[in-house]
Amino acid sequence: MRRVRRPPSPLPQRDGLDAARIRLPARGPWPTVRDYLVVKLDRLSPERIDEMLREHRFVTLDGPITPDTEFLPNTHVWFHRELPDEPPVPFELEVVYADDDLVVADKPHFLATTPRGSHVRETALVRLRRDLGFRDLAPVHRLDRVTAGLLLFVTRRQLRAPYQQLFQNRLVRKEYEAVAPYDPELELPRTVRSRIVKKRGVWTAKEVPGPPNAETRVELLDRANDDKDLGRYRLLPVTGRTHQLRVHMNSLGIPILGDTLYPEVRETAPDDFSRPLQLLARALEFDDPLTGQRRRFESRRELLARHDHDAWLASG
Repeated sequence: MRRVRRPPSPLPQRDGLDAARIRLPARGPWPTVRDYLVVKLDRLSPERIDEMLREHRFVTLDGPITPDTEFLPNTHVWFHRELPDEPPVPFELEVVYADDDLVVADKPHFLATTPRGSHVRETALVRLRRDLGFRDLAPVHRLDRVTAGLLLFVTRRQLRAPYQQLFQNRLVRKEYEAVAPYDPELELPRTVRSRIVKKRGVWTAKEVPGPPNAETRVELLDRANDDKDLGRYRLLPVTGRTHQLRVHMNSLGIPILGDTLYPEVRETAPDDFSRPLQLLARALEFDDPLTGQRRRFESRRELLARHDHDAWLASG
């Protein structure tokens, strides 16, 4: 079946965010668009929806919707969502490379990759759209909010597929760096293979019996801080399961420094930016699917605990 192309939004981006889009059903009991919006947008009060209609906040390709606009089957409606209050993430997002097709950003700890839940404005995607002016900038992959390091973006949505296929086909060499306890009894390097499962709505992932779906090579680079019994590790994931590196390091008995989920969950406030997880996406390397050129990008960041454990303890 041929995919139907979405019509372009008549609303411009606001603060780097696209307008939300709703497609009205083909049929229904609602006499007006307003009646459908009250049911669909149940997080908003009917009074707030009425106010937004009076302000012409809901639009179609033909113009604003009024409180009396008749129900329009299969019509697309756009509006800008009301954004949650967010504590600003007080760290810079750096760009290490940019051209007409690609942007490679060096993300700080605590900055989410894309808008989700309570993190909207304070995300790498929104910051880059706003700062660079690329309206259609889109991520090729993601990093956890608490992980720092390299993120690859494309400047046009139609470029996403060839670069995403590199990740899906395991053609990208991903190098991570971590600071974790040093165990002289642990034989390294080694490859860890296990089956990792993460259920929706549950904070942590688990290793369960069954065929492995996650693989990581773990290497000890050096002693990060001799007097604190810490090691600096290179982590080379073959697969990309959620929390894979954190789960595998924990299973080896050397959980990554600053991990608030493994081995046990510790809740932190949204504005607590202290003691960042000592995990960094250090490098990305791949053959460019458009040019064939071999590309390698490296993060300029350093993990604080690698050099000064006391400073990391006092961070925030």
